[in-house]
Amino acid sequence: MVLGLQQFVERVGDGSGQPRLDADAGEEMMHVQPGVAIVLGGRLPESPGTLYISTKRVVWLSDADRAKGYAVDFLSVSLHAVSRDPEAYPLPCIYTQIESEAAEDEESEGSDSECGQYLELSKVTEMRLVPSDPSQLDTLFDIFCQCAELNPEPREEGEEENSWFFGDEGMADDGSDSEWQPSENLVNPIGYANGNHDLARQVLELQINDQRFEDAEEVEHESQGGRQ
Repeated sequence: MVLGLQQFVERVGDGSGQPRLDADAGEEMMHVQPGVAIVLGGRLPESPGTLYISTKRVVWLSDADRAKGYAVDFLSVSLHAVSRDPEAYPLPCIYTQIESEAAEDEESEGSDSECGQYLELSKVTEMRLVPSDPSQLDTLFDIFCQCAELNPEPREEGEEENSWFFGDEGMADDGSDSEWQPSENLVNPIGYANGNHDLARQVLELQINDQRFEDAEEVEHESQGGRQ
């Protein structure tokens, strides 16, 4: 499998057509959402098209140009989230981060290629999907989550699995060695990390460090009180 965003033009049917699925690999269509604009990196939005979400990948096909379309496997989508903050992006959208072999090698050049006139798909690391109907964002997010779970990141032999997850009741780890117990009042998640637990770990480490800092302050305060 090739990591990253790919050009996609394999359509079937009349009119604008639908993407050709890999039936031999068990790929099935999960959701079709018309009226979705796509934003790649720092570029301007493409004209609206139709979003197709299958059990294997995300496909966007232009309604105006049958020769224009993009696809990315769920294994390349390292994070997806609902974005409603106008300071982050003017329109409500699904925000995704994409793992790319080319981007990993040339991060600085990748950011330039996303904003330039010539677009190198292999270096695109961010994609936004902007539905004309913002009320569909939660539905799209849920389907992204379902499909991400169907495509877990392959683990090397001997690698331990940590089942970090975000939920309404906070964060947890299936392992029993965690030195931090989740709070019952944590805010809801902004997104889902598919096979990449760095985001969850950073949040947990921040909570742990905050707790240690508070404990240190208590010890120092008690020590000063004992000397008075």
